[in-house]
Amino acid sequence: MQLETLVRADCAHLPECAEVQRIAFELRTALDLEPARTLLLETNRPESASHAVQLALLPAATALGFTSEMRGLFQGCVAGVRPDFFRRVGDSGILLEVERGKTTTNNMDLLDFWKCHICEHAHYLFLFVPLELRHNPGMKPKREFEAVRRRLTPFFQPRNYTNVRGLFLFGY
Repeated sequence: MQLETLVRADCAHLPECAEVQRIAFELRTALDLEPARTLLLETNRPESASHAVQLALLPAATALGFTSEMRGLFQGCVAGVRPDFFRRVGDSGILLEVERGKTTTNNMDLLDFWKCHICEHAHYLFLFVPLELRHNPGMKPKREFEAVRRRLTPFFQPRNYTNVRGLFLFGY
């Protein structure tokens, strides 16, 4: 499991940011242990769906206080939108989103970032993406983790700040 942390410089001092970082490291540690590690490896294979990855994350995420598919976070903003997981932290919260096959092909990483940007209840995004992605056994792997890191890093430069205070990019 790889973890890249991107935090806005003007938010790094916030107590909630320290709490979110602690949660990210605890989640990473839990997912590096068996059986979670093996489950995650098994889910990142051709023709597997992101829902399988969600199920592999479920025990560790719920143990850390995340709620699956929480409703009502986007009321009055966008109907029908909900995160894979959510956890409140202080006056803010964390959206946890899981991607696999459509991460960059269909810009799902950008959609997840946008969801966090418009969510009044969350300013932090935990985004799970494959380190490498293969849609079929014979294809050359796409380096999704690196592509997402490159695409989202500019949002953490002062001239490009959004409502997202921190991105915790997990590569499985």
